[in-house]
Amino acid sequence: MKLASIRVGKKETYGAVVAGGIVDLGKKFGKKWPTLRLALLGAGLPTLKAYAKGRKPDIKDGKFAWMPVVPDATRIFCAGVNYREHRAETGRPDTLHPTIFTRFAYTQMGHEQPMLKPVESERLDWEGELAIVIGKKGRRIAREKAMSHVAGYACYNDGSVRDYQRHTSQFTPGKNFVATGGFGPWMVTSDEMKNITAQTLTTRVNGVVKQQATIDMLIHDIPQLIAYISTFCPLEPGDVIVTGTPGGVGAARTPPEFMFPGDTVEVEITGVGLLRNTIKAG
Repeated sequence: MKLASIRVGKKETYGAVVAGGIVDLGKKFGKKWPTLRLALLGAGLPTLKAYAKGRKPDIKDGKFAWMPVVPDATRIFCAGVNYREHRAETGRPDTLHPTIFTRFAYTQMGHEQPMLKPVESERLDWEGELAIVIGKKGRRIAREKAMSHVAGYACYNDGSVRDYQRHTSQFTPGKNFVATGGFGPWMVTSDEMKNITAQTLTTRVNGVVKQQATIDMLIHDIPQLIAYISTFCPLEPGDVIVTGTPGGVGAARTPPEFMFPGDTVEVEITGVGLLRNTIKAG
């Protein structure tokens, strides 16, 4: 099943993606659980799947706009320099533990929504990544049980304002400009993606491939990220972990390459989906 958050006119809802459109889960469950995050927390995946099974779309394709998969995420954890090729191109040393920083929900936008290049910088960079959405709460989750806490997978573009990111040793400013984190179009539930590590991640800018890697090339893999993060933070359904970007970012190229208004960036993960955003001035 594919789950998405969408906007129909001024109304926000969530639903299951089916042929021809969306089964409106918010119409059914929204009074009690008004967002997908709250539905995952309250109803849980089995309830959502049981209702959506076999239903025709309530909302037709072309009649809605995509929102970030979890627009109201309470916690968004991002893993930095988590592919060896990217670590090499940044010159950062190996680390025993994952490099973790945070994003905030307001920085995210959905599929086909504009990514904003801030007026303060000319160094907006792409970072195609796999995001995981937590489906079961836990604290100090053991590595061998970690995958049972995953609700599903989505494409993510961790757009990075490089000069602000490098003002100090802390990443937060360059990772939290408005509308720089693409998230979508949907989340593919984990039961439909048995071998996520075999999937290929590709980032394209204006149709040109800039990054490509398989998920099994992560330095700190998904179970390790979940185990590590849940040590210091109790995880809940709807929490998001963005797992890291491969080599090929614009800042590491010779000469450096960045994104500007009019450019189109795509992040595609086989078996998961394709996320597309066009750059606008912001």
